[in-house]
Amino acid sequence: MPFRIDVEIRPVGADDQAAWLPLWQGYQRFYMTEIPAAASDQAWQRFLDPGEPMHAALAWHDGKAVGLVHWIFHRSTWTAGDYCYLQDLFIAKDLRSSGVGRQLIEHVYDQARQADCARVYWLTHETNSRAMLLYERVAERSGFVQFRKLL
Repeated sequence: MPFRIDVEIRPVGADDQAAWLPLWQGYQRFYMTEIPAAASDQAWQRFLDPGEPMHAALAWHDGKAVGLVHWIFHRSTWTAGDYCYLQDLFIAKDLRSSGVGRQLIEHVYDQARQADCARVYWLTHETNSRAMLLYERVAERSGFVQFRKLL
């Protein structure tokens, strides 16, 4: 039976990098990838720059960061309002299915509403069936398939 904990969700600040980094590294391990340190450092600086469309927040429980979420606002040709791309979502392994992921998604929804966005969307890997159980309760599948070419 899933349990639920309440967390405090706050935007990251300059003093939060040491709390953010282990979660960010856990996210990379989950997806079996390694993002170069320079790219992670640049992302961190962008999160702290109010002129950037990239944002990050941490979920805190009992004084410890237990989840992260990153999102990006961008223009769309389909709507007058911007879109919000929820790029990364990660919860500490021992707190998955505790409601933290849903609270982080709801936080992004709130931020997107405040920014007058028309849509929030995200991608997940087709094998991430556990997360998809949540996603199907808080959003709808678009039916679109992603194609990409690395450059």
